[in-house]
Amino acid sequence: MSDVLEILPKDQVVLELLENMEVTPQLIARCRELKEAGFFLALDDHQFAPEYEELYQLVDLVKVDLMLTPADSLASVLAHYRTYSFKLLAEKVETLQEFNQCMELGFDFFQGYYFARPALIEKKKVDESSTTLLRLMRLLSDDVEITEIEKTFRSSPGLTYKLLLLVNSVSLLGLQKIQSVRHAITMLGRTQMKRWVQLTLFAASSGSATDNPLVDMAAVRGGLMEHLTSQCPQTKDRYEAPEQAFMVGILSLLETLYDISMDSIANELNLSEEVQLGLIKREGVYGKMLSLAIALEHMDFSLAVDLLDDLQIDHHILIEAQMTAYNWQNQANV
Repeated sequence: MSDVLEILPKDQVVLELLENMEVTPQLIARCRELKEAGFFLALDDHQFAPEYEELYQLVDLVKVDLMLTPADSLASVLAHYRTYSFKLLAEKVETLQEFNQCMELGFDFFQGYYFARPALIEKKKVDESSTTLLRLMRLLSDDVEITEIEKTFRSSPGLTYKLLLLVNSVSLLGLQKIQSVRHAITMLGRTQMKRWVQLTLFAASSGSATDNPLVDMAAVRGGLMEHLTSQCPQTKDRYEAPEQAFMVGILSLLETLYDISMDSIANELNLSEEVQLGLIKREGVYGKMLSLAIALEHMDFSLAVDLLDDLQIDHHILIEAQMTAYNWQNQANV
């Protein structure tokens, strides 16, 4: 109800109306003012009730708590909401089954432990989508620029890991530290890479890979860290910094994605010392950037501010960096 909140950037915040609020004429009038001023309004932990009718006409988003709404009643609940124009968010999504059910019912957004605390994939072998491999084969056959080949790897943590393993298996290259994904591609060469892609494609255990939100999270981490290198005094003048930062971000979730420890990754991959330091010990400039990305995922803004100060990065560019990372991840999934 305070006028103070009107200083907030309207395009970057959501105002949540809590489930225990009392619906009064004053509240509805205030919400109408905020809506007309351009704010985004959401009903939190909401359960359908007729007394919210006027608010249903105003809000942009309704959050449905799966803990409060039994699975067998979701369809009937959503039937009430479909007469309105607001979007629907399923919260406290904890399993793949719940996620799939909510997708089928028509929810627009999702949040919950399924995304932030997922189950491990119980397999040691890092499988990769045959679709990605076929795209890579096509690019190699068309003799495209290395930038296009690199882009395919950057959208796939598993494929990046396989590439680095392959490069380290070539005995003559074992003494040279890998600086980036582009460096690894250059070291391997197109002829060897074509052979490897063909073998990997035929060795794939299935024709398609199960989508995993952690792959998106890894891509966002990498994109965020890459963008931050241009703003950090320690890295902005270093040519290899964006590539190295991206690689740290995208490899950081491999042990969760594929049930492989970071120590094992460090032992198998011939990464530069600075990259290893960031991945394993969360130290050095890349370790701090990775810790910053994780702090943002956990909504730990106090730690994020401290890390930004430590990295000597202006706080105001963080939103821009995040948006750049999310936009890149969305484009990579097209």
